[in-house]
Amino acid sequence: MSARIFRQCLASILFLVAALPAMARDLPDIAGLAERQGLAVVNISSTQAVKATRSGVPNMDEDDPMFDFFRRFIPRHPSVPRGEPPDNRSLGSGFIVSSDGYVLTNAHVVDGADEIIVKLTDKREFRARVMGADPRTDVALLKIDATGLPRVVLGDPDKLRVGDWVVAIGSPFGFENSVTAGIVSAKGRSLPQENFVPFIQTDVAINPGNSGGPLFNLKGEVVGINSQIYSRTGGFMGLSFAIPIDVAMDVQNQLRASGRVQRGRIGVAIQEVSRELADSFKLSKPVGALVSSVEKGSPADKAGFEQGDIVLTFDGKSVSVSSDLPRIVGSTRPGHKAAVQVWRRGAARDLSVVVAELPDDKQRKVVSRAPRPEPAAANKLGITVVAPNAEQRKDGRFSDGGVVVDTLRSASARASEIQSGDGILALVNKGVRTDIRSVDQFNRVVAGLEFGQSVTLLVARGDFQTFVPVRTLER
Repeated sequence: MSARIFRQCLASILFLVAALPAMARDLPDIAGLAERQGLAVVNISSTQAVKATRSGVPNMDEDDPMFDFFRRFIPRHPSVPRGEPPDNRSLGSGFIVSSDGYVLTNAHVVDGADEIIVKLTDKREFRARVMGADPRTDVALLKIDATGLPRVVLGDPDKLRVGDWVVAIGSPFGFENSVTAGIVSAKGRSLPQENFVPFIQTDVAINPGNSGGPLFNLKGEVVGINSQIYSRTGGFMGLSFAIPIDVAMDVQNQLRASGRVQRGRIGVAIQEVSRELADSFKLSKPVGALVSSVEKGSPADKAGFEQGDIVLTFDGKSVSVSSDLPRIVGSTRPGHKAAVQVWRRGAARDLSVVVAELPDDKQRKVVSRAPRPEPAAANKLGITVVAPNAEQRKDGRFSDGGVVVDTLRSASARASEIQSGDGILALVNKGVRTDIRSVDQFNRVVAGLEFGQSVTLLVARGDFQTFVPVRTLER
């Protein structure tokens, strides 16, 4: 090694050694936070008499895509020794929100439990009562008979910034009061089948048993409840999600007052506004929630909502993406009259709607598709369509006309979200909607389109209607 290279290496080493104290000062000091706030974090164990399953996840089909996609972090015992009762034991975390014994955790931690034990850091154990649970937000409120307990301090999750340091305290795999730290990776995340929670995404190490535990900012304030992880293995993979504490406390207040949560509804089905859809509806940018259908007799129907409206604001709150609308409407108390701004036929329009109460989830019926008649020739969209037969007209999708997609003949059609068997009810081009009445009329409308342009089709699929952008063939 030459003298010059040796001096360069030595200089680099000396620089790093000199920088270490400054680097250490830049890292957060969470020891004091853990010492102070850890006292209010509890371990929760529950027992439920269930039938053991081979997968170890009760009441979930292994073929369900959510089985491998989002796993709740409760360690389950997959097998039951011979001669022993088939109990399912689970571990989770929670935290004390009032000194008289109210504890917040996840609803899935205590779901169906026959016995719930809350263990404090001083080793005292209490049998807990479930004061209420809300599966839609995955929040549960427990009560233990104790007073003078340490409690957490609540923070404002709206003040969190992406990149801020956050700390989790919980009981991963039953190891009580374990502390992990990381940063906020994103805010306002929407997850599959979770319409009412704008999740905080972090890279804090979260594992089975952390579920229901608190997420702290560096001030020692609770800003969220650790609820879900993204995992293909069941363990931590760098993606964890927390329920914002303001959402959880709103649920807690209702559970504490009445044991149930009231949510608003207006009776519309919505979808995301893509760039192509925005262009079709003459909207300058892809924002808002596109109304794909309006339930007859619903508050939205009575307020004059129309299929194809794009909701821009609701009760004074902006709707930037479609997932904003269910959260805003859901947090609105039933009976409240809300002002709404929608985009309709190329212009903004003001409406007002009286919010109703969201009922319990109901199972949707599945409509089977009947055989299709002979199709016509492909058109500029690269699809062939047929008239709906008598059985298809009976299911209600084609009461006002429409055609049925038979085959997709072009690459652009196959790349779209159009599927064989879909019903096409209308076509939107440059903000103008044309209702489809027959195969001949549909093909005439498509023949008048320009080559290589984007249009939007109103598609009926099963019990749902949705807007789908599709591009015509290139010349």
